[in-house]
Amino acid sequence: MSEPYLVIEKVISFTEEIKKSRFITYLAPVAGKQEAMDYLQTIKALHIDARHHCWAYVAASPKNSVLMGCSDDGEPKGTAGKPMMALLQGCNVGEIMAVVVRYSGGIKLGTGGLVRAYSNGIQQLLPQIETREKRFYQQYQVSCDYAQMAQLESLLVPGVGRIVEINYLQSVDAMIEVDLQQTEAFLKQLQSATQGKVHVNKIFPE
Repeated sequence: MSEPYLVIEKVISFTEEIKKSRFITYLAPVAGKQEAMDYLQTIKALHIDARHHCWAYVAASPKNSVLMGCSDDGEPKGTAGKPMMALLQGCNVGEIMAVVVRYSGGIKLGTGGLVRAYSNGIQQLLPQIETREKRFYQQYQVSCDYAQMAQLESLLVPGVGRIVEINYLQSVDAMIEVDLQQTEAFLKQLQSATQGKVHVNKIFPE
């Protein structure tokens, strides 16, 4: 999936007490399922005495339903993980994980009370998150002469692409990366500006 999307920049947290139970909510950046599980283990180690560590994550694009998951971690089914997931999906941010730690106070909250408790921390934190746009790039190997290099550089403006690596030999060999949303227009402009004399080869991931 190559469309850009927002991602969370850093971990933030919120703590509240409800009927003697303490709920600590964390929102954190996670890129992929493994990072999400690693972060969960970090929180479990930090709160080893807590009764529940409920969680939900969207570990890639918010449109990628494959890399999503949630858990009630021992709470009644549907009272923690699913409402947490619903809030994450609704915020339209990718690579984000919510973990809610509960230190039980011995007073039952009931199904509705649990849903509200596990949702509230996320609702408090979402307006506070700092995000950035994650974009995707295609790399190309380019061979050209010195005059054409100037034309290439003029097209690689911010938001379109950049030079990753360059070697000045008899000709110029450069590795560039171009925003996936801009590749078609960029390649047409490059061929037009250089009368098709620049050699461009797409680099495929290993």
